[in-house]
Formats: sequence, C-alpha cells, structure tokens
Amino acid sequence: MFGVLGLGLLLGMQHALEADHIAAVSSIAARRTNVVEIVKHGATWGLGHTITLFFFSGAALIFGYAIPPSLTQPLETAVGVMLILLGSDVLWRLWRDRIHFHRHQHGSGVDHFHLHSHAGETTMHGVSSHDHKHNIRWRTLAVGLMHGMAGSAALLVLTVSQAPNSRDALLYMLLFGIGSMIGMAALSSVIAIPLVISARMLSWANRVLRLAVGCVAVGIGIMTIYSTAVLPG
Repeated sequence: MFGVLGLGLLLGMQHALEADHIAAVSSIAARRTNVVEIVKHGATWGLGHTITLFFFSGAALIFGYAIPPSLTQPLETAVGVMLILLGSDVLWRLWRDRIHFHRHQHGSGVDHFHLHSHAGETTMHGVSSHDHKHNIRWRTLAVGLMHGMAGSAALLVLTVSQAPNSRDALLYMLLFGIGSMIGMAALSSVIAIPLVISARMLSWANRVLRLAVGCVAVGIGIMTIYSTAVLPG
C-alpha cells in the first residue's frame, strides 16, 4: 500500500506537467517578475486543483457514483475557454499597456523591481506614484479549482484501479493532490527563471516570452475545446 500511495504522489507531480496546466500557470506568471511570487501562484493553483479533485472524486467514491461524461465534457470545454481568456488577457495587456520594468519605492518604504503600466495616467512618468496592490491570488486559485473539477473523473477511475478500499482511495487522492501542488510549485520556479532574467536585463525578450505564452495558451485552449466539444459531436 505504501507503494501505491507513493505512486499517487509521483503521479500527482507528473499530472502538474500536463500542457493545459502549464499554459494556465504560465499565463498567470507572465505578468510577474518575482520568483517567489510566481512560485506562490503555482502552489496556489495546486491548492485549488487539490481541493476540487479531492472533494469531487471523494464524494463520488464514498457515495458509489461515477462522474458522468455529461458533466466532465462541459467542464473540459470550460477549461479550454478559460485558457483562451487567460492567453488573450496576456496578449491584450501586452498590446494595450505601456508596460515596462524598473525599481521603485512605495510610500511604506518597500523598494522592489516591478512590472507595471502607466496606461491611462495623465501625469508624467517621473512623477507617477507607481501605486499598485499585491492582491491575494484569488484568480490563480479559481483557475486551479476549475482544473481540479475537470480532472476529477479521470482521477476517480485511476484511484479505483489502484486502491483496495475507500479509506486508502481517499488517502491516495490526497497524496495525488499534494503531488500536484509540489509539481506545480517546482514547475513555476522553472517558468520564473526566464521571465525574471528577461525582465531585469532585456525587456524586449520578456515581451517575446509573454507573447509566446499568450499564443500557446490560446492555442491549447482552442485544441481543448475542439477535442471535447467538436470531435465528440
């Protein structure tokens, strides 16, 4: 049983490397230039993903139900739509905003390097307050929750085939979710390196990376919708 549980943890880490997951977190990370912040967003995605995986699959397992295709297919399609929106948001901000990078100081005395835009401001750049908020990562959590709901049916099938009883199956699901959190946090640190280096040294390279992230996210979103909504019909 320890081998089965260990497999759940490893499969959860591998699960975080699926193309739609990478596209979603990369789109969120593309707006940031701090390694720690990007990793936190990756872990937050993993938390949301784990919450819905565990509760959707766990409830189905406990009550003896299978998650029907009539529910999973719309959720997969919704993931595709979400990826298109995330990628489009990256591209829209890149085109619309006068985005640049430099170090500045907040009124509280905090000094840091930040990506920001002055779109819509009427004051000159030199006298701009550079005011912005470091918001709670609610959007990243919501993206993880959506991915978790869409992947619940597959996890339920995998768990039933591995675990001998309901208690061990729930533990397997939990470890799978924890593995996905670890995997996405590790992946986010890898994603953060080129984003941060390009932001600090070559702004044009950062723009190219963000353009690529936006296009890839939109492309994967279209492929997801096509495979779940068009092909079955």
